[in-house]
Amino acid sequence: MIKQRSFTQTPLALAFGQLLLGASAVFLVGPANALTLVDHEKTIGAGTPVDSYRVTDGGRLVAEGATTQQIDVRTGGGLHLEGSTVSATGVAAVMVNGGASATITSGSRLTSNLFGLDVLRSATAGARVSVNGSHIEGGIGGARVAGSSHLSLTDSTLVSKGAAGAALLFGDARLDATNSRLTGATDGIRVVGDGLSTKPALINLQGTHVEGQNGAAIRVGSANQAPGDATIIVTGGTTLLGSNGNLLEVANSSNATMQVEGSNLVGDVWVEAGSSANLTLGNQASLTGRLTNVEHLALNDGGRWNMVEDSELGQLTMAGGSVRFGEATQYQRLTLGSLSGSGTFIMDADFSSAQSDFLDITGTATGNHSLLVGSSGSEPTQANSLHLVHAAAGDAQFSLLNGPVDLGAFSYDLVQRGNDWYLDGATKVVSPSTEAAMALFNTAPTVWYGELSSLRSRMGELRLDERKSGLWARSYGNKYNVSSSTGTPYSQVQQGFSLGADTPLPWGDGQWLAGVMAGYSSSDLNLTRGASGEVKSYYLGLYATWLDAQSGYYLDSVVKLNRFDNQAKVSLSDGQRTEGDYDNVGLGASVEFGRHLALDDGYFVEPFGQLSVVGIQSKDYHLDNGLKADGDATRSVLGKAGATAGRTVTLEGGQWLQPYVRLAYVHEFASNNQVKVNDHQFDNDLSGSRGELGMGVAVSLMDRLQLHADFDYSNGKALEQPWGVNLGVRYSW
Repeated sequence: MIKQRSFTQTPLALAFGQLLLGASAVFLVGPANALTLVDHEKTIGAGTPVDSYRVTDGGRLVAEGATTQQIDVRTGGGLHLEGSTVSATGVAAVMVNGGASATITSGSRLTSNLFGLDVLRSATAGARVSVNGSHIEGGIGGARVAGSSHLSLTDSTLVSKGAAGAALLFGDARLDATNSRLTGATDGIRVVGDGLSTKPALINLQGTHVEGQNGAAIRVGSANQAPGDATIIVTGGTTLLGSNGNLLEVANSSNATMQVEGSNLVGDVWVEAGSSANLTLGNQASLTGRLTNVEHLALNDGGRWNMVEDSELGQLTMAGGSVRFGEATQYQRLTLGSLSGSGTFIMDADFSSAQSDFLDITGTATGNHSLLVGSSGSEPTQANSLHLVHAAAGDAQFSLLNGPVDLGAFSYDLVQRGNDWYLDGATKVVSPSTEAAMALFNTAPTVWYGELSSLRSRMGELRLDERKSGLWARSYGNKYNVSSSTGTPYSQVQQGFSLGADTPLPWGDGQWLAGVMAGYSSSDLNLTRGASGEVKSYYLGLYATWLDAQSGYYLDSVVKLNRFDNQAKVSLSDGQRTEGDYDNVGLGASVEFGRHLALDDGYFVEPFGQLSVVGIQSKDYHLDNGLKADGDATRSVLGKAGATAGRTVTLEGGQWLQPYVRLAYVHEFASNNQVKVNDHQFDNDLSGSRGELGMGVAVSLMDRLQLHADFDYSNGKALEQPWGVNLGVRYSW
């Protein structure tokens, strides 16, 4: 049954709506024109004349592509708007009373000079409204939600052009917004009390943008209203923006609890004296801004507060969260009433100016906490102590995350004196950046020697080859462990290849063979505390051998020119990475003299002596954190004496197999290689002796083709070679 009624709006009701005085009691008035009552299910569409509707108990209005004026849904009624437009003046576009429900979907649009949507309460019963993919706009406020009522927004926009927020919540109202946008001409969302609710309002924002164009993103409490109480949950990349810089304001004796997960918020939390706020950041959420009069902050599971100025906070509890003390040169102070749990404080310190960030706990501090102090390649000008933490009471412990702090050429440790913690300049050890610089300058000689090899491991057994011209290739790998006695312990793994060609010389006694070689190797360096390096080497060489097959004497000489491309990569104590690179050249020569002594049954012994000299160009370079490294020319003078013993076994078809073993004594004479890091002098010293053991086999597969393999091990005070492998092939004609 459909009846027509008309009545006029009173000035009192209009004033009430404009002043936002109350939501628990609402003047149910309509426009001055006709009003259609709906007491059963009624469907309207694009062809239906424009009208206003009141849906009574048991009625349901379905609008599909319709255009209407105000719609009033009373207790027990229902509304479904789909792609429809509702425009009203002097009342809310859609008013849903307690005990009623409504769905607004598919591009529907609600506009009014007051509120676009009223979600009201009747006695103790609230209303439920679901909005999906639609737009709601009001001249005073976007939507007004009474206590016990629930508004759900999905993929929608809510706009206020007047004094109220985009959403105005009373008492224990609930607002869920997912992938939506709320924009208020003053505050984005406003929460006030209603004098009836005993529970807080609930605001759940997921992937939503809330903006206050002349106020805060969210404000709890308003003048001339009952104090508000709100629980605010922010997830899924939600953003909060206030024109005054406040993402949350709590005023007029109100209370707010905000939980943020998975969102990165920028803005301030401001709490008026007499009000209170508790804030929790978890699940990698962050907040960059000021906290004013916040009673309690919890930082859990990667939650992070980035300070922007000196700050005070009542209670801080941590469970895997962190506090960042501003930017590197701001040096801020955080004062806490109490501290508990386990977390990280990200700080900076400068020995040269005696400045640092400072954590001051005026009450009780408990738990185990880490300090992550910013590193630098710049050198402190004085090694004093910097005060980082003070606690008035409690058993809290503080330690440096990732170990000593890297500052220039050295790293510095944290010391405790009573309830105070200091970064102590007297505790310095060599920094990873310095170790990387020293290792790179020290590596070139071992790179050079790893590429060199002996005559047999380079070209195989020439004594059985009748001095023919030939081509050869070899692939090799080596590992070196440099001990701490050199100044910087590290390991080096090298891999590379060489190619060569040679021919007999037409002059002399006819026993000379000369050739040219070229190759490439790559060495990876692993140092302590996350530092690493890489050396790429490109080389050309000339060699000549003399072999008297009758007497067994031989002479092997090599001259080799290298270009080294060097790169250092360092993980610093504050978790950052720094890099630096440079290139230089090296020139070296080696001479080996020995004699092949044939014994019975194909056995032989070869005593030999070798002298190698290498010079590597000096170089200076910078890491991108400011550290400067300057290396003198690196020199190596290596002497070796030993013997090779083996047997040549003749195979069927005239082929042969020659296994052998080699023992040698090696001594490095050069001991004055110097490295300067930030004007601090360090010694790179590989001098000393070591023993060498090698074994291998050479075999001829046919008249023109030989294969050979070698395995090496050496050990000494400064240098160990756990393994060296060489595989080669030679083809002659």
